[in-house]
Amino acid sequence: VAAAGGSLADRIEASRWRIELPDVDPAALQQAVTAFTAAGEIQVERMTKQGRRTFDARAAVIAIDMLPPSETPSGEPAVPCAILEVVVRQVTPSVRPDDVLSGLRVVAGLEPPVPPRVTRLAQGTLTAQGEIVDPLDADRDGATIGER
Repeated sequence: VAAAGGSLADRIEASRWRIELPDVDPAALQQAVTAFTAAGEIQVERMTKQGRRTFDARAAVIAIDMLPPSETPSGEPAVPCAILEVVVRQVTPSVRPDDVLSGLRVVAGLEPPVPPRVTRLAQGTLTAQGEIVDPLDADRDGATIGER
């Protein structure tokens, strides 16, 4: 399918991330998420190519939700692992999952004892309903395989 006008980067409006936090108590994460959501602004600092920058990590976060804990297949107690899903709008400077974690540290003192596992689940165009869709969907309308 031929893409109509604009670069792919210009079509990326948001990303959905899963952030797994081993050894973090889900109750502590829920308190941090509540504080994050209630904050109007959360200033975080990060080193960029232009040097150390301070910016608002809260404004770019469209949604931040804690996933319910799941049982281990054996039913045995496991190491706690709190899991977040975060939808972040593309802004400048870009807000990354580590910036969201910095924001949770700022508002609630949340310090994961081990590095998180971060997975990008989706990236694309943001719909009015807050869903992320393929940025090339509009170009596919009516297209057939092999069409030129």
